Amino acid sequence: MALGLGLTFSTVVNSLRTARLIWRALFANYVIVPCLAVALLLAFDAPPMVAAGLLIVAVCAGAPYGPPLTSLAHGNIPSSVSLMLVLAGSSAIAAPLLLGILLPAITGNTTLRVNVPKLVSTLIGTQLLPLCIGILVRSRLPNVAAKLRSPARIVSLLLNLLTLIVVLAVYFPTLSSIRSRGYLGMFCLLLGCIAAGALMTGKAREDLKAMVIATAVRNAGVSLVIATASFPGTAAVTSATAYALFQTVLMAGVALTWGHLSPAAHLVGKSAA
Repeated sequence: MALGLGLTFSTVVNSLRTARLIWRALFANYVIVPCLAVALLLAFDAPPMVAAGLLIVAVCAGAPYGPPLTSLAHGNIPSSVSLMLVLAGSSAIAAPLLLGILLPAITGNTTLRVNVPKLVSTLIGTQLLPLCIGILVRSRLPNVAAKLRSPARIVSLLLNLLTLIVVLAVYFPTLSSIRSRGYLGMFCLLLGCIAAGALMTGKAREDLKAMVIATAVRNAGVSLVIATASFPGTAAVTSATAYALFQTVLMAGVALTWGHLSPAAHLVGKSAA
């Protein structure tokens, strides 16, 4: 919602018209990243349920943290929001299809249960609806949006930090039980996602940060909906949760570093103006 207060519908729609960027993002997120995940899982000989959890995360794109991290990195916010909308919407269809093809090759298990209503409600409730409310306020009440933008960013930052601290505290025993080999595999997957995003950006260097972050940060909410529905109480849920936390912490550090090293050329205010 905080991001939406600095955007207009026309800004987001204009970013969506960049067909080449959208197709590159779809290819990176639904072809390169899943293939990379399968290759790494086979190379590291991951246990079936651990592999299932990581594969579920790998095929779920369009994370809500994409635009906020792009903002921290001083990237192109409208492009990041457009990528999130396209990837989040398509993941509801693409993720189950990809898992139906790839899971048997990794785990030998063809049973996949997807709670579609919960998946869709997660996408709408945590990503699309708050964003649209913010954009609607910006479009209809620009003066109100201007006054709310700064407090909303502060509240957003505090809520995200609080959430991260609570989740890390709750799942610390789980994270501490993961061996160094597991973290090495997760790090390799994250590096591969970053490289895929950079590679598929092409000549549109102004969209580099948005594309890299949209590809590297997977959709934890959607992946956990699928993992808990298909493999409740197993290592699949644990590995999906662990990777979601791992990627979020590391990519937050990358975004902060990226932002400090570059000027704020594509912040919300300038793009919306």
